[in-house]
Amino acid sequence: MDKKTVLLLFGGISTEHEVSCVSAATVAENISRERYRLITVGITCDGRWLLWEGGSDGMRDRSWEKAEGLASACLLPDAGHKSLCIFREGGVELCRVDCVFPVLHGIGGEDGTVQGLCRLAGIPCVGCGVAASAVCMDKAITKAVAAQAGLSQARWIVAEPGAAAEETAARVEAAFAYPVFVKPANAGSSVGISKVRTREELPDALSVAAAVDPKVVIEEMVVGQEVEVAVLGNREPMASIVGEVAAVDGFYSYSGKYLDNTSGIFIPARLPAEWAERVRTEAIRAYRALDCRGFSRADFFVTAEGKVIFNEINTIPGFTSISMYPKLMEASGIPCGELVDRLIALACEAEGGANG
Repeated sequence: MDKKTVLLLFGGISTEHEVSCVSAATVAENISRERYRLITVGITCDGRWLLWEGGSDGMRDRSWEKAEGLASACLLPDAGHKSLCIFREGGVELCRVDCVFPVLHGIGGEDGTVQGLCRLAGIPCVGCGVAASAVCMDKAITKAVAAQAGLSQARWIVAEPGAAAEETAARVEAAFAYPVFVKPANAGSSVGISKVRTREELPDALSVAAAVDPKVVIEEMVVGQEVEVAVLGNREPMASIVGEVAAVDGFYSYSGKYLDNTSGIFIPARLPAEWAERVRTEAIRAYRALDCRGFSRADFFVTAEGKVIFNEINTIPGFTSISMYPKLMEASGIPCGELVDRLIALACEAEGGANG
């Protein structure tokens, strides 16, 4: 059997660069070398593409960024080649690619940009297509689509870029009560998110969020269990068992996710079976409404009365050792190696159909 060549992209230009490196190392360690030839290309914080021919340890500890003499590389948008272009000292090498696996969290990787490049190149790309990636990256647009689909959500407003804090505070207080959450519209891994308890805290929170993205979303606080579902598939997606995050920060912060591992994780979630099944059903509804494919992680709140409230969907969820997506899939009977294999197969399957 001929091996497929898989191009693994990692790092990237977003604030989630470090997490992307760690996630990609996990993918590299779990891809079958009997079935696939793996090429790894790291994208630096300033957007340079570098061929990394070292191991996954160098990806995880980011020593690849300090290595000397790495060849530059780029994905050719010419679909006639379907190739990675590698610039070596002896000349230019074209390496044909059968599938791109982007492990690029956040802006520049999860927002439809890399997906669009793959579309132009005519190469299957793991995960959601262009439209779904762009929509799901923007929290405000996600909420608008989810509302149209009839998914229950927290109330929310968008803070206009450049608006005075007093004006935004008046809009917030006319819509709902404190505490509220202030979030950059285009970011992930809880970067730039603040919990605001009073009007006085709002200006600083707006500044923190706006430093990540000028478009800021403000949501009412929902009191309930924070739960997550891993979804896998194209036209007939399946939902994992439900996991629960018990956040010590009042929300699932970046440090709680990736740095100090202080948030408690329960798999399965501490929910009655009927409520958990309702969450899984809503996860599939959200996945389809947002036109996702390949894989995504859908996040919800469940109130004390059992109401399921959609929070957001992540189209390239983390693959670190403490990330929920691979943990949920493993608990549902799909270990990481099999999961990586399925994701590549789903990307190749989707290539022949619509790719938004």
